[in-house]
Formats: sequence, C-alpha cells, structure tokens
Amino acid sequence: MTISISEAVRKRAHDLGFDVCRFTEVESAWPAGARLAEYVAQGRHGEMDWMAETLTRRSHPRAMWPAARSAVVLGMNYGPQHDPLTLLDHPTRGAISVYAQGDDYHELIKGRLKQLASFMASQGEGELKVFVDTAPLMEKPLAERAGLGWQGKHTNLVSREFGSWLFLGVILTELALAPDAAGQDHCGQCRACLDICPTKAFPAPYQLDARRCISYLTIELKGPIPVEFRAALGNRIYGCDDCLAVCPWNKFATSAREKRLHARQALKEPRLSDLVQLDDPTFRLLFAKGPVKRIGRDRFIRNVLYAIGNSGDAGATVVVEPLLSDPAPVVRGAAVWALSRLHGAEAFETLRLAHLPGERDEDVRAEWAILPPREGQAA
Repeated sequence: MTISISEAVRKRAHDLGFDVCRFTEVESAWPAGARLAEYVAQGRHGEMDWMAETLTRRSHPRAMWPAARSAVVLGMNYGPQHDPLTLLDHPTRGAISVYAQGDDYHELIKGRLKQLASFMASQGEGELKVFVDTAPLMEKPLAERAGLGWQGKHTNLVSREFGSWLFLGVILTELALAPDAAGQDHCGQCRACLDICPTKAFPAPYQLDARRCISYLTIELKGPIPVEFRAALGNRIYGCDDCLAVCPWNKFATSAREKRLHARQALKEPRLSDLVQLDDPTFRLLFAKGPVKRIGRDRFIRNVLYAIGNSGDAGATVVVEPLLSDPAPVVRGAAVWALSRLHGAEAFETLRLAHLPGERDEDVRAEWAILPPREGQAA
C-alpha cells in the first residue's frame, strides 16, 4: 500500500529520534508577529538586540522565505530523569538548566533536520529550508499552530504528552502539506508557573519581561546582574527551570530517549567551590559539548560567584578572594558582592581598604560601595 508523503515524513522523523512531527500551513495571517513587535517596543527584550534587528523577518514565516507554503514542526523530548527543583535546596551546588546538562541540542537537532530534509527532497518536488532556534523564525507559535501543544502562561510550549520538555525544529517547504489541528490552551485557572518565578518576570499571564528572567540574566546579559535580582538567583548558575518544572502537565512527561540529551554526571550537582576555580581552558574542556560554553568563562564565573554569595558557605571565601584580582571586571565585581555576603563587617572592610585604592574599573569600585553585612551574619 502506498503511503502519503506526510505519513512517510512522520515515520522517517520518528526513526531519526524525533518524538513528534506535525504540519501546518504558513500562508495565512500571523498574529504572533504583532505581539513580538509590541514586546520589543516595550523594551522587554532587554539587551537581545538581535530581536529588534530581525523583527521584520520574524514578523511572518514567509517574511523569512516568501516561497514557503507549509511547515514541518518537530519536537524532541528532553525530559529530565529527576525533578530540577530539588537541587535548589542544596545551596552549595550549582543548578544548571536541564536543557544545558547534555549535548548542545542545536547541533544534534540540526543534523537530524538535515537528514529529514534530504529524505523529503527525495520524495517530492520543491525546495525546503531547515531551522533550529538560532534563525529569525518564531518556532513556538508555529508549534502551537501545528498542534504540538500550546504556549502556556509562561509563554513556553506545553504538551499534554511531554509536558514542558520539547526541543523544537522546523522545516519550511514549498509543498502544500495537509495541516494538522492546532493546539488548544489547557492552562485553565492554573498559575503555578507565574507564582513560582523568583524574580516576578511575568507582568501578566502569557507575558514575559526578559529583563527580569533568570535565564536572560544568567545567559544573555553581558555585564553585572542588577543587585535587586542577585539574591533571587539562589544557586541557579545557567538558566532557570522553575516555571517549566512546576507545570502540572509534567505528570505525563517521560525522560528523553535520546541519550545525548541526558545530563552528564559532572553537571548534575556540581560544587560551586569547584566551578569558581575554572580558568578559560578548563571551562572550555568541561563544557565542550554543551550550550554553556557560548557565554564564556567570565560570565559563567560571574554567575557562580553570585550563587556562592547566596550559599551561606563562609568557607568558600578561600576560593573567592583570589578572584578579586581576576583580569575580568565582571568577575572581580561579582567576587566583591559574594564576599560582602559571606564575610563579617570587619573582615569585609579590611578587604575593601586593601583593594579599593588600586581598583580603576568604575563598575567594580561601585561594587565595593555595597554595605557590609549586618552584625550576626556569617563571618
């Protein structure tokens, strides 16, 4: 029996490791473009200038490629083997977002997409293009339109089958494929994702202010993280899973079947005191296969220092103090803040007097102006 191209594509996608494959048309109106324009106009994208620079191309899938008629939207489950929220109760350990504990999904999924695209090209006429996250294409609205799930109140995709844990990939094609039914919102009255956010990054349901989001602050923001958010970071050193992990739909989620997406042992519960001592070569070695490497050693150590400042571990001052002389101002400044939280007033004042006169960087001098801890805090 001859099967349709859609059925053939679904089968091939599953064989390549994708957990869901659905189709949607891309020729009709695209309300997501107007919502993104308003988001950028409000400045909620923060320092992610690429959002504004590529706004026109993001406004509609066909703005990316006018010949496109359909989208093949694919999801790969990266469900964790543990509850990410439990690590937040261990302040001397670093919490790295689930998606970044395994191999870089960009490279994994793009390779599989190219294989699927080659298969599609062999099955029918028409050009096609592959996209995974880095291109100016709005994958989540496409995934909702194709029926992979819906954008929840935290603006991320939610699946009734996979919960919060789907990586997305898209193939745009000139073929007119029969569209699947769109996803329907099943959030109901639940607001668990909104209420759990440590920095109150959701001004309203279905709205996100990236400037307050821990994922943005620890990954996209290049300079010092604003003081008002540092305590709320807790031990989160790369991204944040709180709004994803708390979703009730995760009761149906399963762990990833793709082993390259499983957490590497070294990244499950790393000691902050070990991570903060990474130099550039050891940082690159530890994160060689994962997405953490893209923020670079200095920003990563900045995050680790803030987490150490939140840990209450006064013994960590031994590994923090040498970083007061680190070449990177963002590291020196974060070290100042961490020590201001861990040292008693007298010890911190001694450090301040020793280092401030030689500190030329204005941002770091401002960090030294932080008031020492109140009497009774860790010394």
